[in-house]
Amino acid sequence: MEESGARAAVVRRLMEAKAESGKSFSDVAAETGLTNVYVAQLLRRQAQLKPDTAPALRAALPALTDDLVDLMMQPPFRSYHPDIVHEPAIYRLNEAVMHFGESIKEIINEEFGDGIMSAIDFYCSVDKVKGADGKDRVVVTFDGKYLPYTEQKSEHMMSRLTRTTS
Repeated sequence: MEESGARAAVVRRLMEAKAESGKSFSDVAAETGLTNVYVAQLLRRQAQLKPDTAPALRAALPALTDDLVDLMMQPPFRSYHPDIVHEPAIYRLNEAVMHFGESIKEIINEEFGDGIMSAIDFYCSVDKVKGADGKDRVVVTFDGKYLPYTEQKSEHMMSRLTRTTS
């Protein structure tokens, strides 16, 4: 587990490299072939940089040092500070999911069956569009793999099949 002070220092350095580039998360995403949210996750140490992606990210953010890239390629400790829910943008996102969640769940069940959306095999992006009234609108896309719940039959439980009884 990364010590929070050390993690904060790394994140600060990563965000400084982004600032030095003068690029937005969406700019870096376009140059690397990643989503803008995934770029932000990488720079906040919430996702692991894969070796095949490292050269493109280094090209997009020339201020990234070898030690930062090496750290980014290590599996991160994915977490969040509990106080983050008080940040207004995050609070509103949470509120939207909670408000619409039951209806979204019903539609998932109706369209797919009894299951959930993965947050592991998952893509997320944030886009800016103009509404019908000409005002800016935020589009948050959650694109997750469907995972059906499993009927738990004893005959399919491999640990039981291999266990010897006395």
